[in-house]
Amino acid sequence: MINEIFMPALSSTMTEGKIVSWQKSSGDWVEKGETVVVVESDKADMDVESFFSGYLATIIVEAGDVAPVGSTIGLLAETEAEIEQVKQQGGTGANKESTNTSASISTTPVATAPISTTTETQENPSHRNGRIIASPRARKLAKELKVDLSTLKGSGPHGRIVAEDVETAAGRTPVLVATSVKTPIPTAPTKPSTPNLPPLKSVAPAAATSGQVVRMNSLQNAVAQNMMASLSVPTFHVGYTIITDNLDSLYKQIKSKGVTMSALLAKAVAVTLQQHPLLNAAYVEHGIKYASGINIAVAVAMPDGGLITPVLQNADKMDIYSLSRTWKGLVDRARAKQLQPDEYRTGTFTISNLGMFGVNRFDAILPPGQGSILAIGASQPQVVTTDDGMIGVKRQMEVNITCDHRIIYGADAAAFLQDLAKLIETNPKSLTM
Repeated sequence: MINEIFMPALSSTMTEGKIVSWQKSSGDWVEKGETVVVVESDKADMDVESFFSGYLATIIVEAGDVAPVGSTIGLLAETEAEIEQVKQQGGTGANKESTNTSASISTTPVATAPISTTTETQENPSHRNGRIIASPRARKLAKELKVDLSTLKGSGPHGRIVAEDVETAAGRTPVLVATSVKTPIPTAPTKPSTPNLPPLKSVAPAAATSGQVVRMNSLQNAVAQNMMASLSVPTFHVGYTIITDNLDSLYKQIKSKGVTMSALLAKAVAVTLQQHPLLNAAYVEHGIKYASGINIAVAVAMPDGGLITPVLQNADKMDIYSLSRTWKGLVDRARAKQLQPDEYRTGTFTISNLGMFGVNRFDAILPPGQGSILAIGASQPQVVTTDDGMIGVKRQMEVNITCDHRIIYGADAAAFLQDLAKLIETNPKSLTM
């Protein structure tokens, strides 16, 4: 019997994926539920588990290659004796791009949602002999999301409860972590109902030459799609100048304790949002959705292109030291492509800070599903007139907020910026309490 490993859909917008690495080599034994391959999604590298036990007979899409969602990337043989037979019928790494070879395997097209195809006609329940049949990832998610597995009906092979069943029960958008289809080895070549597309080569930015068109990675494609979606939202911008002398002084005092300026700014924004819940809300079809928590997303540029927005959840309730430690961990995992979906999808308000590059002022594009994003420029010394009519030098920072005009108006944005400036200018020490 052949068990096929397909390119999974790791997000709702994913159309193709890149193989980061295979955790097994051809001929290795793979346990059911064991990670067999790591796939790059639009935000992170995700482990893909096998739905079946067997020998990894052949790898069709090698590490570093790109393949469409639903296409076959590897084949499992049920027994060691069948490995050579599977290789002959499924092709090897040398001829993986030949559609004539791939046509010798009888396959069923796989959609971007989890679909289980089997030759057995009898459905097996998720509960057998008093035991719940669930994947390791499903059990882990159920514990995290507090979902009772005994109440679920599995959609996986043989009625197995898989991760997307748990996510659906918890009210989250299902994320497919593995797909595998069980089919018999055919006695004669049969034509697949849809042709297998050859894997696509991905070019590293460093390898680009003048005049060359370089394929965007998954993260860059996701950013492009989000920006196109933002064009349909009517937005406006409001700018404000904030004196940062007191904030800079505070930062110098607590920097040695691991506090970052990003954490200080995120905390200041989160505390101010407590007074302005509308700025933390989002437009939905039937009205305004007020967030249950203040989750500050902060844009981070990725070394290999694109950007990601790790989220400081409930930032208003965390002390500045815990917030800084959390932020450091998020950035490290983001750049290692190890963030979990909850760590980059749950933002309710976004900060984009280009001050470290010396940028004075810029406009930020509103992320989909949020009502506001704050662009922060550099804090720089400026000659100003003091309250007593004298000339002095103060450090000033330009901030510029972009808002969804369907739910937020100019006065709302101005009031938020006014209170943010008041906090930073007169009472920044309250951020450490």
